[in-house]
Amino acid sequence: MEWLVENLFILISLLAVLFVAIYAVYKFWAFPTEKQIEKVREWLLYAVSVAEQELGSGTGKLKLRYVYDWFLKVFPWLAKIISFETFSGLVDESLVEMKKLIETNEKVKDMISA
Repeated sequence: MEWLVENLFILISLLAVLFVAIYAVYKFWAFPTEKQIEKVREWLLYAVSVAEQELGSGTGKLKLRYVYDWFLKVFPWLAKIISFETFSGLVDESLVEMKKLIETNEKVKDMISA
């Protein structure tokens, strides 16, 4: 009983984190498939931008691998469903969108080139 009293704060914190995680997964699964795909595309745009910023231009395969490894950590369940070829196509679409953003938005251009 003493152990329970001493660790009550930790147990409540763990339960709260577990509840939030389960709720987030539930909310994601509750979205229609199009919304799920749109969320992944938004994340991919971000991931491609970070890869471009960190690795620079001319490193296409390295950036693809960087984004794919990150994708495996963020969406492990989705990585089992989507083939690498499909993922590569989604990354290519994100690259096109990122290039449009760079051309039209100076802040994005400055962020990527920094």
